[in-house]
Amino acid sequence: MLLINDNIAALGAENNLDTTDAAMSTVVGQLSSGLQIQTAADNPAGYSIAQSLQAEINGYGAAESNAQTAVSVLQTAQGAMNQQEAILQQANTIATQAANTTTAGDSTAAAADNAEFASLISQLNQIASSTTYAGVNLLDGSVTSLTFQVGPTGSDAVAVSLTGTTGSTLLGAATLDVSTVASAQVAMAAVQSAINTLASDAAALGSSQNQIQALSNNVTVAQQNLTSAHADLVDVNVASATSQFTSLQILEQSGISVLAQAQQLPQLALKLI
Repeated sequence: MLLINDNIAALGAENNLDTTDAAMSTVVGQLSSGLQIQTAADNPAGYSIAQSLQAEINGYGAAESNAQTAVSVLQTAQGAMNQQEAILQQANTIATQAANTTTAGDSTAAAADNAEFASLISQLNQIASSTTYAGVNLLDGSVTSLTFQVGPTGSDAVAVSLTGTTGSTLLGAATLDVSTVASAQVAMAAVQSAINTLASDAAALGSSQNQIQALSNNVTVAQQNLTSAHADLVDVNVASATSQFTSLQILEQSGISVLAQAQQLPQLALKLI
């Protein structure tokens, strides 16, 4: 039907073109951002799920960073303990040598052994006081435990006990020397006990490190799985969106052409007058 006042065909074509333009804007936004859910209006339920997944992903990322820090801290402490073990082994050798009567009879050798023994004990204290991580002293006894949050929940916190490894802590408060056979024998017993204590403490730290590393591995896998789920929900399927974009381009061009033709219909009606 040809009408002059109302151009129904043109209105229909215009409405269809508006719908195509809106769809085109959505697809262009998806392709330019790489996201199929850009705002909550795009998919309210999906947006809510995506935010929850992102929070978990961020939590796992922080936990992974904490775990790596924890491993570094424990490796620092164990490295220092290894040095102290070497010092104690050397001190034990000197004390054993000084406990020999013929060695003790040589005053020059005895004095040298005693001086070296004292120097070694001093090195224990120096290592204990200088072993720090991010300003936290690990071996001087001032900090007894460290807590590392290596997972997204409170149950994933790992507490690591620290014991001081100063000379007085490992060897006792009494001053040791190897100036005589008797004192050298006392020093031998104290040093050998310290070696066993330090080895036990280092083993405990090693166990904690293994525990943290295992949790870290689990965190990494969980984070990867959540990231994949988040990507499936939020990221745009480029191939599908590109195909839709091409179709909408054709519809838009067709709609513009049809609208232009529809706008000419009232003029055809005038030819009948």
